[in-house]
Amino acid sequence: MNRRHLTLVSGAVLAACLVGLPISGGIQVAAEAIPSHLNDREFEKLMDELSEPDGSFRSDNLLSNEAGLQRVIPDLVRTAKRGRIYMGVGPEQNFTYITALRPKMAFIVDVRRMNRDLHLMYKTLFELSADRAEFVSRLFSIKRPEGLNGKSTASEIFEAYSSAEKNEELYRQNLKAVRDQLLTKHKLALTAADLEGIEYVYHAFFWYGPTIQYSSTGSFGGRSQPTYVDLMVSTDSNGEQRGYLSSEESFAFLKGLETKNMLVPIVGNFAGPKAIRSVAKYLSDKGAVVSAFYLSNVEQYLMQEGRWTDFCRNVAALPLDETSTFIRAVRGGRYGGGFGFGLSSETGPMIDDVKNCGDGR
Repeated sequence: MNRRHLTLVSGAVLAACLVGLPISGGIQVAAEAIPSHLNDREFEKLMDELSEPDGSFRSDNLLSNEAGLQRVIPDLVRTAKRGRIYMGVGPEQNFTYITALRPKMAFIVDVRRMNRDLHLMYKTLFELSADRAEFVSRLFSIKRPEGLNGKSTASEIFEAYSSAEKNEELYRQNLKAVRDQLLTKHKLALTAADLEGIEYVYHAFFWYGPTIQYSSTGSFGGRSQPTYVDLMVSTDSNGEQRGYLSSEESFAFLKGLETKNMLVPIVGNFAGPKAIRSVAKYLSDKGAVVSAFYLSNVEQYLMQEGRWTDFCRNVAALPLDETSTFIRAVRGGRYGGGFGFGLSSETGPMIDDVKNCGDGR
């Protein structure tokens, strides 16, 4: 780590340590500046102003194909600190890591605008649903079975839905509710393309149901992929279910984060000139520190394109400390794969990985 980068990181750590301390000795110490919630205009402004132009990827990526994503959670929570800032990429696996870390705020950065559409769909479903069973009903447009309650396990919930049939009338009602929530309640200035994208992803969940997979919509990928059910009922390395639908407590945390507009999906290339840098400035201005950054396997594509150093410099601009943690998808790895697909997760210290990238400029 060079002297200039060390100075910047040390400054970020010092600022983090001062956060929330009272006025002392006549000197006003920096106060916590991450808001408890964003109003709709602030939320929309962040989505728009931090984003880059729409990009492309070889698949729709509506669902994770990382069967072993939960296995790293015990290691993650021992290292990364709760109550900070979470960053990630892609679809629902972020929710599982978020419920483990309980951040104050989350940013999902993805090159595809469709991923933003996906997260806006999820946002409305969290807001509209009272509990996990209702959420699953709305996500797949299946009428709620009898007998489910707050004590039901994820396995019991999805077992109850496994024999239920999708309902096209319910799908149309739910789609209207999603649109009304975004356009009428939040008054987001969504384009016709945004609304088409939201309808596309929502219809995919209706059409394929709880057995939807990464490649269901014609996406690139192999055949041995986990379904939505597989991802929700799998376990961490200690054999504990840690999916975001594993408990009402986890669901309630996500519902609160989404209702307060504190999960912000933005469009951006990891190696691009704006998105991550803009998040870095926003967080640095508020004295916040990144707890964890979930990367999936995006780095391998950046390396193939010769752009990994650009990404590294972008990350170096983020406010970090020695506990800030990368989460990566890998083949095999320490915990191995699952469900035959072979993708698991590993963690690593962010500062160590970006220490040779200079000051991020």
